[in-house]
Amino acid sequence: QAIENQLKICGYKSNVDVVALYLAKQGLRSIPSLSQFRRLRYLWINNNKIQDLTFLIKNYYLTELYLNNNELTDISGALKHLCSLQILFLHNNELKKLGKTVKELKGMISLHTLNLFQNPLAYDPDYRLYVIYFLPSVQLLDRKLVTQRERESALHLYNPKRAWVVQSIAFGKRVDTDTSLGTTVRSSRCTQPARRPIMPSGREFGNNTNKVPFEDPEDAVLVRATSRSLMEFSSVDWNKVATCQERRLKNKAEEPLEKLTVQFR
Repeated sequence: QAIENQLKICGYKSNVDVVALYLAKQGLRSIPSLSQFRRLRYLWINNNKIQDLTFLIKNYYLTELYLNNNELTDISGALKHLCSLQILFLHNNELKKLGKTVKELKGMISLHTLNLFQNPLAYDPDYRLYVIYFLPSVQLLDRKLVTQRERESALHLYNPKRAWVVQSIAFGKRVDTDTSLGTTVRSSRCTQPARRPIMPSGREFGNNTNKVPFEDPEDAVLVRATSRSLMEFSSVDWNKVATCQERRLKNKAEEPLEKLTVQFR
């Protein structure tokens, strides 16, 4: 009856025309399948007593879904097909399992606004960073913008190896590692002036017959980098080079070929 009333209010003549449906604050405990509304994009079902979401199984076009203030305890298998969803409100429900809830939303690559606060899962100490890491498309989480610092913290927490790689190659960063464990020990901005690498006395780096390790592994990396960073450009003044016709007619004296070569790192 609530659906029929909304169709009359909005003046929809056929199910194909329905793109928005407002069913909020109706005291609804359940909703019949909405599969007949194939082009439904905006749906408000907030402030009801909904516990099951199977009625959304065919609504692939949904871009905004408001399910806040209901009695949902689990959304597994109910929303993962909504790949076009951009805004999802699930706050003030009874969702308890953070992992299962986030897993259901992973396929929503367009999801940029998400509310999960006032659910039992939101009391997990790492809740926010967990959501930020596993749902990277989300830009506004629980009415608060996701910052770059939060993304970096989430990466450190849930993918330390990748975070170490990113830090080690970042401009203006320096990473010291424990080579025996392969874990990050310290990361700070390099504020000290550059120093010359300490070469092993009497040895040449890269000698395959007599390799002597550097006192500092960073010195070996620096020397190897500079030895491979050489670029060379050569140019010739072609005005001084005789053409084939001139050579045949011998109208122009041959001059030694001059080639200018420039090398720099």
